[in-house]
Amino acid sequence: MKIKSKLLIIAGSDSSGGAGIQADIKTVTSLGSYAMTAITALTAQNTTGVLSIVKIPVKEISKQIEYTSKDIKPDAIKIGMLHSSNVIDAVTKSLSKIKAKKIILDPVMVTSTGVKLINQEAIIKLKHQLIKKVELITPNIPEAEILTKQKIHSIDDMILSAKNLVKMGAKNVLLKGGHLKGKMIIDIFANSKEIKIFKNKKILTKNLHGTGCSLSSAIATYYSCGKTLKKSCQLAINYVNHAILNSPNYGKGNGPINHLVSIKIDKKYL
Repeated sequence: MKIKSKLLIIAGSDSSGGAGIQADIKTVTSLGSYAMTAITALTAQNTTGVLSIVKIPVKEISKQIEYTSKDIKPDAIKIGMLHSSNVIDAVTKSLSKIKAKKIILDPVMVTSTGVKLINQEAIIKLKHQLIKKVELITPNIPEAEILTKQKIHSIDDMILSAKNLVKMGAKNVLLKGGHLKGKMIIDIFANSKEIKIFKNKKILTKNLHGTGCSLSSAIATYYSCGKTLKKSCQLAINYVNHAILNSPNYGKGNGPINHLVSIKIDKKYL
């Protein structure tokens, strides 16, 4: 397989391999592109929860972004966990230096088990500054509620929230509806010109660890290869749904998805 594009991922590490940088690398690689990384935090975690978080010094995050990109220029950027306002400032400055384009932001704020990954000052800076500088943000319902200060209980609420995020400065929004009750999962793609509703049957499983990380990385990968943002969202949703359906069922808690679902190996290396 010929490598299609190059991506730089700015996010935290997940020692269990299901989410964060590890899920991002697996996703990008499985979809045929080349993954580079700038790690913002180290976590000790497994499928049952997060034990500890160690923050990477801000200067080292900037060095990772700038020195890597100086040698291999990324075609797109995926941003995940940014734990403080200082990190957001540093990342924004570094991305400006390398003249980054096609930036996808997954506004990671809390884990699925409720562990907070970002402080209040960082939320304010992300809300009022960073979302205006990227091409797409991919919040889930709890994250959208934090950003808009609006409760979401229905599809109509999701549409209103997505519109409000656009009014706040987001160029494009993919609001993920996995937290809503029902037999279908509704995801809302929105910008100032259109609203697109993606509908998929909800897969009843506990193996959903890292789905948000994987989805945003898949979107960034397709987008880096020349697909439109809307088409990239559709393809990424399909990829993640297939990865969920083929989950390996690892761990005692919220298990990982199968990132390798897109790969067919037709060569044997002896």
